[in-house]
Amino acid sequence: MGYGGGMKVVMDIQAGVGQGAGIGRYVRELVRHAREGMGAGDELTGFYFDFKGAGWRGAAEGVRLKGCRWMPGRVVQAAWKRLHWPPYDWFAGGEGDVYHFPNFVIPPMGRRGRGKKVATIHDVSFLRLPETTEERNLAWLRAEIGRTAGEADAVLTDSRFSAEEIHETLGVERERIFPVWLGLDGFVEEAGGMDGEDAAGRAARKELGLERPYLLMVGTLEPRKNLPFLVRVFEELRDWDGELVLVGRKGWKTEALERALEASPRRERIRHLEGLGDGALRAVYGGAALFVYPTLYEGFGFPPLEAMARGVPVLSARNSSLPEVLGDAAEWVEGFDAREWAEAVRRLLGDGERRAMLQSSGWEQAGKFTWGETVRRTWEVYRQI
Repeated sequence: MGYGGGMKVVMDIQAGVGQGAGIGRYVRELVRHAREGMGAGDELTGFYFDFKGAGWRGAAEGVRLKGCRWMPGRVVQAAWKRLHWPPYDWFAGGEGDVYHFPNFVIPPMGRRGRGKKVATIHDVSFLRLPETTEERNLAWLRAEIGRTAGEADAVLTDSRFSAEEIHETLGVERERIFPVWLGLDGFVEEAGGMDGEDAAGRAARKELGLERPYLLMVGTLEPRKNLPFLVRVFEELRDWDGELVLVGRKGWKTEALERALEASPRRERIRHLEGLGDGALRAVYGGAALFVYPTLYEGFGFPPLEAMARGVPVLSARNSSLPEVLGDAAEWVEGFDAREWAEAVRRLLGDGERRAMLQSSGWEQAGKFTWGETVRRTWEVYRQI
């Protein structure tokens, strides 16, 4: 256990190995910025299964990384799901004052792991909109989230909205729930968007074939993002000589989107890009005429903030955590009427003064979100419990 006034934290960093965006990014940034939250004598051990010997990059100085190479993680995870065994602390060690599980579920713990337990439950979309969730993930979360909510000494989540959702759906007392905003380091810049893009950005877009004006949507292709509706909005803009660009990996339950794309009379003007590196993604953000976000539910919502940080005006659905996260820096649309959304797009495309106002307020709003602050507040929760 901790000594000399310090604290030993063990963090499950597996998602940082296996996931590119979302929770994977969250975990990697917690590790990369760890020193910004640690005090004198504090220690952080990041544990992960590394049967293939891939290793880990980007840890803060002084962070101990512990990779288990003698057992495949998928085998252990299958045993957890079916047998609720073996204990996590058999692999990670039992020396932690605090164990942090950043990917929703606390795995089985044994007697060695007597430290406090922290779980990050990013949102409860799988309870509010189960039809939008991948079936295997839904079954796993439904089976384990109640136990996790009961066992956790603290529940971290990404917004005040999600904190209230967790209280209402899982019955977690408000005093055990800690909303901590996520960060945007690396995307906040002083110039970008349609008017301030540099030559490198223009060259990157040209290489991707993005030479017309375009509307942009970024996110995994899955039902919660409401992409078939966005295709209908774009069809209402048949008088606009631009494109719709969808950026993100193909997720689950994409049949409705595939049908919408196949049937769309504007399908030749709809682009799907995936596997972009950070530089190419910044360039795609920076060249967009508008970022359009008709999502059904978000526990936080990275992409519109990233668009704001690149100087791109954002048109968003007003629901879930988005008013909290985007503040007064977005143009809002109530409900999901395709003609109303199309009219809002036309209005913004034709109003340079309003776009400039959204650019300015967007940069300011995006600047409020840093990983350093996320990490500092996370370590405050460790100390509090």
